[in-house]
Amino acid sequence: MSLKKTRNPQRRRQRGMTLIEIMVVITILGLIMAAVGVAVIPKLDEARRDTARLDIGTLHNALKLYYAKKGKYPDTSTGLRALVETQTLEQMPKDPWGNEYVYMNERGKPVITTYGADNSPGGEGADADVSSSDLRKDPVASR
Repeated sequence: MSLKKTRNPQRRRQRGMTLIEIMVVITILGLIMAAVGVAVIPKLDEARRDTARLDIGTLHNALKLYYAKKGKYPDTSTGLRALVETQTLEQMPKDPWGNEYVYMNERGKPVITTYGADNSPGGEGADADVSSSDLRKDPVASR
């Protein structure tokens, strides 16, 4: 008997995937990624607004430290640069959209605002403003 006759004929079956099987798998993966994208993208804007609220709280704490050192809050023209100059902060803070926070000293009380994704006052959704005057627990306003 020769060696060819003793081999199992089923071993000749090719191992691997056909082009159609690969295309089906890629299509299924694309559909899964689209479903995840639809669920995640609205949460990104919400996460940015939450980050801005947390940043504003951190900036208020830095302003309280500045107040303890200097006895007053920075004026509007100096703004948050005063925190960098006194080394209370390492660098000028940016909001989650990459813009600088707007600082105003209104009657001796600091107000920090970010104008959202569009960087202009007003707006809705991702373009909505986030301000320390809107936050319920304003640590500086209770002074």
